[in-house]
Amino acid sequence: MSSENQDFFALPPFKADDALVQLRRALRDLKGLTERGGAYSVDGHDMLSLQAADGQITAKLARKLARSPDWDSYTCRNAADVRKLQDDIKRRLASWADE
Repeated sequence: MSSENQDFFALPPFKADDALVQLRRALRDLKGLTERGGAYSVDGHDMLSLQAADGQITAKLARKLARSPDWDSYTCRNAADVRKLQDDIKRRLASWADE
């Protein structure tokens, strides 16, 4: 294969800042989730924090709603990682709403 064909099929570079903006937009649509300065909470309990640095998004997601929760850490280096994080956030919000 020539280098032109390889470049044609290459994925576009991941832009962490743009992906973070899109993720925040998607999170605004979720019910019960409030944003304060880059951190998100549900009923006054911290549940998510997001940061973009070094071409990746770093997220901390609470395992359970609590005043001082245990955190799961995520590193998003591509669009698939961001979608996985977004799906996990939705799943946890749904399970907490059922409790």
